[in-house]
Amino acid sequence: MSYSVSGNTIELTRGDSFSAEIKLYQGQHEYTPDDGDVIRFAVKSSDMLTSESEPLILKEIDHETMTLELEPADTKGLAFKEYVYDIEITFDDGTVDTFITASPFIITTEVH
Repeated sequence: MSYSVSGNTIELTRGDSFSAEIKLYQGQHEYTPDDGDVIRFAVKSSDMLTSESEPLILKEIDHETMTLELEPADTKGLAFKEYVYDIEITFDDGTVDTFITASPFIITTEVH
């Protein structure tokens, strides 16, 4: 396996594939998203943490599988360093909840 997840920290070898199931809780109960809910994963450089800066990676997470999928091309152009990511859900009624707040997303060295 070319990645690891420890708590909310994701460590991934640049250019490798990544797949992880995402869980969302309301109180102590796991929430199953509705059809109108949109779940997004975003990565920014830690020196670009402003609302105006565009994410380096922005992925929608399928609400039926709740699986975050990254393809090799998503990280191939990133420098080897620590970035910041979060995951938010926009509910069908427009309410937004960032349920994984700014957390480390580390791109590690590849040999080739």
